[in-house]
Order: sequence, then C-alpha cells, then structure tokens
Amino acid sequence: MNGTTIPLDAEAAIDHLMHVLSVEGVTGHEANIAAAVSEALRNVGVPASAIRFDDANKRIPLPTETGNLIVDLPGTRPGPRLLFSTHLDTVPLCAGAKPRREGDRIVSDGTTALGGDARTGVALLIVVAETLLKNKLPHPPITLLFTVREESGLHGARELDPADLKGPVMCINVDGQLAAELIIGAVGQENWEVEIKGKASHAGVAPDKGISSTMVGAIALAEVREAGWFGKIVTQDGRGTSNVGIFGGKDGKPSGDATNVVTDFTFIRGEARSPELAFATKIVDGYEKAFAKAKAAVRDHEGETAEVTFLRQPAYPPFELGQDAPVVKRAAKALNVLGIEPIYLFSNGGLDANWLDKHGVPTVTIGAGQAEIHTIKEYVNLSEYEKGCRLGVLLATMED
Repeated sequence: MNGTTIPLDAEAAIDHLMHVLSVEGVTGHEANIAAAVSEALRNVGVPASAIRFDDANKRIPLPTETGNLIVDLPGTRPGPRLLFSTHLDTVPLCAGAKPRREGDRIVSDGTTALGGDARTGVALLIVVAETLLKNKLPHPPITLLFTVREESGLHGARELDPADLKGPVMCINVDGQLAAELIIGAVGQENWEVEIKGKASHAGVAPDKGISSTMVGAIALAEVREAGWFGKIVTQDGRGTSNVGIFGGKDGKPSGDATNVVTDFTFIRGEARSPELAFATKIVDGYEKAFAKAKAAVRDHEGETAEVTFLRQPAYPPFELGQDAPVVKRAAKALNVLGIEPIYLFSNGGLDANWLDKHGVPTVTIGAGQAEIHTIKEYVNLSEYEKGCRLGVLLATMED
C-alpha cells in the first residue's frame, strides 16, 4: 500500500472530526465525549464487546467522570500488537465550542478555543478503525486508547494499568500539529507549592508586630531570579525552565484582603522542567532554599518568623527515543511512503507519551492538523488532518 492507494474516505473523516469537535468534554468531564466516541466506533463496525473503560478515574486525585476508553481490534494477520492513543479531554477554554468549516480549515466562532487538541486524534483513531473494518485491510492486533485528564496533568495515562493494554510493543500517540513532525522525546516536570503563614497586624498602627507572608514570597522569588533558577535555565549541570504560576491565596482568593492589614497567608505554586528529571529537581531545590532564606529575613518585633511549608512532587518523567527505535523507524518509513520527510522533535511540554513510555510502551507522537491550541484563534488544518489519517492507516497496516 502506498500513499495513493490508501482507501481513505476523506469527507467521512472530516465528518467524524466535526462531530467530535462539537461534543463538549473539558478535562475531568469526559463522559459525554466518551459516549459519543463509543457510539461512533459502534457505528463504523466495532463490536460493543470490544469497547471498555478502565478504572483509572478511581485513582486520579481529582474528580473525573470516567476512566480511560480502551478498544480492542483483533488482528487479521499475525504480528505484534500496536497501540494507538490520544486524549479525550480539552482545556476549559473549549467549553461551548461551535466548529465550522472555512475552506481548508475548521475554526470556532471566535469566542472559545476549538478543541483540535486532541479531537483531531480522537477522530483519527475512529477513522483508522473505520478504514480497517470497511475495507477489510490486513492488520496485526491493535489497541485504541483514549485517555482522560491529559490537559490537567496527564492523569489518565499516569494511572493507566499497563496490563489493560494487552501487551503492545509500540505506540503511536496522536497529539501534534504537522504530520511530518515526529515527537520522539519530551521533558520531565516537577511541581512545587508553598504555604506561607505569617501574622496579621494593623499595617499603620503596629506593622512591626506582623509577619508579612507576601513579603516572604516576594523576597524568595527575587532570590530565585538572582540565583538563576527562574525562566530559561542553562548551566554546566543541565538545562531546563521554571515558572511561578500562582501567587495569591487559595481557591482563587487573593493573598490578603485589605491594605491596612499585614498579610498573614500566601500560597504560591510553580513548576520546573528539564530533559533530565534530576535537573528539574535541582531547580526546585533552588526554590526551596530561597524560601528558607526569605523566611529568616522577615521577622516581627519579637524575632518570630513565618511558618513556611514547601511541598514538591514529580509530575511526569522525561523520555527520549533514538531515531533507530522500532516505533520511530516505523513512523519514518510510513512518512517516506507518503512522500513526506520526517522531522524529529523533542518537546518542552509533557505528553501522554511520557507515561506510556514509562509504562514500557515506546511511543512516538504524530500530528494531525491541530494549530494555535489553547487559544480562541485555534483551528484545524484539514490538509494536515488528512495526511495524519493516511499516516495512521498506513502505520496500522504496514508490514514490519
């Protein structure tokens, strides 16, 4: 099979994409989109008995409506099992999206994001199943995986039980922009947060009797920047990035509520990323030391300091495949068949692939047209989407 003989119904593929884009399913609320995907799979000939859900949502530390959706397609020829994956959820900015076609693009109405991340992948997996079944194409055993809560921390992939996948030897994850781009590695991330409990006092009458939690936070972050641990970081020991994402109170409240009161509580949360998790940890070490130093610098009239509680947790591990890894070679070979030169990328953002690789399934991520993601300017490039669909079918059917 070559690029011109793949029996892809391009208009049907677009119809599938338009349908899944129109179904709301922001992160943690994937029940409706999971039901829509299950129905679409049944409609293209997948037996209901082949469609199931795991219980990953019971292990995810955030409320999550459903587990990961898993589909088993028995092989019609011998060969190692393949895994195709993508994620069901979208970012909250996609709530209420109204997709419409404009020439070679699908766009939203301009008030929300679209959800091409990763509904392009959701539709592509449906298209692969439909094309295989409708045209009776020979293929090895295949598992389709649709994860939950990817956008809020890769939770569905993290809490996945690898045994539920039935032993695939490699995975093609669909969560990228251009079909030519093969993401073969990604950074790891460590998250941190700190609670600073100071002491309130009247800021005009007795400021010296208070302990300002905001000042502790400000001094700490200034120290972090001065020490070189903020933003883009390049040292002899490694490279990475860090950010402070939240500075305030808890549950969206401000830190303090009046200018005449010394602030008694501040909550700060941030992250560090690096190709080496040990270096991400070293970045967070820099933050922790800075908060300890800032604590000692802010005292009340009796010499008391704030109570500073610093917590940290790895979010996901880094990974990197070589260009000679079997799944990368398979993807590159398929692109060559389609007349496309592969571009190898290392991502500075986390993917389900980070955890799938950790679970023992080497994973390459391919693109299917999503663009300007997480913005109201988001769109799907239908030319790239079609290329991605052809690539998916070819990856499912080509001989080793």
